[in-house]
Amino acid sequence: MNSQSTSMERREFVQLLGAGGLVLAVSLSGCRRLSDALRGAPKAATTSVTPAAYLRLDDTGTVTVICHRSEMGQGIRTSVAMIVADELDADWSQVKVEQALGDEKTYGSQNTDGSRSIRDFYGALREAGATGRALLEAAAAKQWSVPASEVEARQHVVTHRSSGRTLGYGELVATARELPMPGKAAIRLKRPEQFRYIGKDMPSVDMADMISGAALYGMDLRREGMLVAVIARPPVYGGAVKSVDSSAAEKVPGVERVVQLDSAPPPSAFMPLGGVAVLARSTWAALQGRQKLKIDWDHGPHATYDSAVFRTELERSVRRAGKVVRSQGNAARALASASKRLQADYYVPHLSHAQMEPLAALATFENGKCDIWAPTQHPQAARDTVALALKIPVENVRVSVTLLGGGFGRKSKPDFIVEAALLAREVGKPVKVVWTREDDIQHDYFHTVAAQHLEGGLDANGKVTSWLHRTAFPSIMATFVPGTVYAGDGEVGQGITDLPFAVPNLRCENGPAAALTRIGWYRSVINIPHAFAISSFADELAHAAGKDPKGFLLELIGPDRIIDMTKAGLVAKPSNYDRSFEDYPIDTGRYRKVLELVAEKSGWGKPLGSGRGRGIAVHRSFLSYVATVIEVEIKADGTVTIPRVDVAIDAGTVVNPERVRAQMEGATIMGIGNTLYGEITFKEGRPVQSNYTDYRVARIDAAPREFGVHILPSTEQPGGVGEPGVPPVAPALCNAIFSATRRRIRSLPVDKQLAGGIASAR
Repeated sequence: MNSQSTSMERREFVQLLGAGGLVLAVSLSGCRRLSDALRGAPKAATTSVTPAAYLRLDDTGTVTVICHRSEMGQGIRTSVAMIVADELDADWSQVKVEQALGDEKTYGSQNTDGSRSIRDFYGALREAGATGRALLEAAAAKQWSVPASEVEARQHVVTHRSSGRTLGYGELVATARELPMPGKAAIRLKRPEQFRYIGKDMPSVDMADMISGAALYGMDLRREGMLVAVIARPPVYGGAVKSVDSSAAEKVPGVERVVQLDSAPPPSAFMPLGGVAVLARSTWAALQGRQKLKIDWDHGPHATYDSAVFRTELERSVRRAGKVVRSQGNAARALASASKRLQADYYVPHLSHAQMEPLAALATFENGKCDIWAPTQHPQAARDTVALALKIPVENVRVSVTLLGGGFGRKSKPDFIVEAALLAREVGKPVKVVWTREDDIQHDYFHTVAAQHLEGGLDANGKVTSWLHRTAFPSIMATFVPGTVYAGDGEVGQGITDLPFAVPNLRCENGPAAALTRIGWYRSVINIPHAFAISSFADELAHAAGKDPKGFLLELIGPDRIIDMTKAGLVAKPSNYDRSFEDYPIDTGRYRKVLELVAEKSGWGKPLGSGRGRGIAVHRSFLSYVATVIEVEIKADGTVTIPRVDVAIDAGTVVNPERVRAQMEGATIMGIGNTLYGEITFKEGRPVQSNYTDYRVARIDAAPREFGVHILPSTEQPGGVGEPGVPPVAPALCNAIFSATRRRIRSLPVDKQLAGGIASAR
C-alpha cells in the first residue's frame, strides 16, 4: 500500500484516460466509467460528472483510489481504499491513495463531519470495486474467448479455472476500458465471509509517513518567497479595530507588512474575525511584530458577555415552560400523581476544540486565481467562502487538502483559510497564516453552553411513569442566521426527540438562548450535554427506586422493538442524522445488547473497595449505539483516577476494527478531559482561558490504566464511529463518582467540586 498526498484536477483525469487508464467514477447513485461520461459530450462535460470518489487502474496494475474525504486521524483514507480493494480483489501492495481537491462538481460533498463518510459511501465504494472486478473478468474472458463464468479475479490476477491460464490486472486494462459497463446482474458483491480486508485490522496508509516525518500537515506548508502572517484579532466576538499604531511592529527585523483586515459583524458565519495582520519572513518575527502593535478596539455588541451571568439566565430559562418538541401522554398530570418525584438541573460549559495542530493555511493569488493549501475538513466550504470574500468565480479557487493534526469540527470552518487568501491578494506573495495555541483557544467556534432541567415520576414499584426534559443552549445556527434563539430540529434530535425510553408520559421542551460568541460543531455536538443529563438522571432515578442502574436503564429502554417515530409525539421535524428512520431505525434491542456486553466485560456488580465505584451510561448518536462503564478511585484529596474503562459499540458493519477501537479510546480520553477539566468562561466578552495551562485536557495521569473496547458483531448498515464514543463518557464518569462518594455531579467540569476531598464530598 502506498499513500500519496498529491491532488488531482478534473483535467488530469481526461489526460489519464488518454494514457490508457480505466477510471471509474463512484457516486451514491452508482458507478460509471469516466470515459463513457465524457465520450461524445460537450467540451466542458466534466461539469456533469458528479461522483464522490474515483478508482483508477492503469496498465502497470496499480490501483489508485482518489479519496474525497479529509484525513484527521480517523483513518478514512485507509478505510475507503480497503472497501474498494476488497471488492476489486486487489493486492493491497499495489493499491495507493491520492487526496482529492476541493471540487464539488467532481467529487460531490467532501464535508468530513457527522461521522458519515463510511455510512454514506460504503455501498457505492463496494459497487465500484465489484464493477472493476467484473470488467476485468469480462476482459479476460474476451481475450481467451471463453465465458465470463469460467474466469475469476483474485489478488490482482484473473484465472481461467479449467486451463489455469492467468492474466494480471494491468494486462487487461486496455480491453476492459472498451467493454460495455456490466449490468447490475453481472456485479457480484462479496458475501461477508469472503471479505479479505473489510472487517480486518489494517494499518493506516499514512502511518509510515507519519512516523518518518514525511507526512504533510498544515503547519508544514512552505513556498518560496512565502510570508508568514499572524493576526491580532478582536478580543470580543463582533469587535473591530478603531485605530492602530503599527510603527513599532514595522521596525521588527523580518517584518515586511502590516495589513488591517475588515471585521464581519455577527453573525459572521465562516468569514474571518478581522483585526490586524503582521506579515514577516518568519513566524518568530511576525509574532514579535504583533506584540508591538498598539490597537484601540471597538468591542462591539458582546462586550458585556459574562458566562456566570449567562448561566443564571439559561437556568432560569429551563425552569420555565419552553417550546414543546415532543409530547406523549400527559407528563404534568403523571408527575403530579407520582409516588415519588425527582428533579435535577444539569449544566455544561463552553468547550474549545483544542486540537493538537493549531490552524494554519497557505494561499497564493495570481491573475485573478487563488490556490489554497490547508488542513480543512470542508474544502468546498473553503472554496466557496474564499470566492465570496475575494469576489472571484469559484472556479478560480483551488483547494488542496493536507493531513489534519486533529479537527473535531473546528477545521470545517474556513475563516483561517479566508484570512490567508485575503492577505495573499493584498501583498502579491504566498502567505501562510499561522494561529498560535492562544489564538486557537480564544477565537474558536466554541461548543455551546447548555442548561437542562429534568423531572421524573416513579410509581410504587419504582417504575418511571413520567419524564420531563427541558433544554436551553445557544444554537449553532446563530452563527449563520440573525435572531436565532431556539435550537434547530437536528440539535434537539440529538438525545431529545430521539429519546428511546418506554415512558408513557413524556414531554421535551426547548428554551430560548441567544448566542454571544461564535458557536460551532464539536465532536458529537449537542449529544454531549443531552447524554450527560439523560444518563445521569436515569442513574438518580435508579437510586431513588432502590434499583441497580444497569437494570434500571434496561427497564427504561423497555422491550426490544423498533420505535415508530410517527407515533412518538414529535412536534419538531424528525431528525435522524440526515438518514431516514426506515433505513436507520431506533432499535432498542441494540441498546440492550451494548449495555449487556459492556456490563459483562466490565465486571458490573462485582464489589469494589472503599473510595471506588463504577458508573454506566448508554447513548445512540450518529446512528451507532455506545455503552460505557467507567471505574473510578477517588483519593483522599479528591483526585479522580480511572483504573478501568470499558466501551461497547454497535456501529453496524465495521470496515476497520483497529480504527474503531482507536476512535473509541480517543473519544473516551477526550470525554474524560471535557468532564474533569473542560471549561471556557467569559468575562467582559472575552474568553478567560488561553492555553493548555488553563484550558486543561486529559493527560496521562487521567487516562484509564486498563481499556477495553468491545465491538458488537453486526451486519447492519454502517453507522458513525468518530463521534459516538464521546457522549456516554461524562454521565458514566459522574455516575461512578457518585457510586464512590455519594456526591452528585450535575455541573461540569468536575475537578474543583472534589477539591475538598472525599469527606466533604460525602
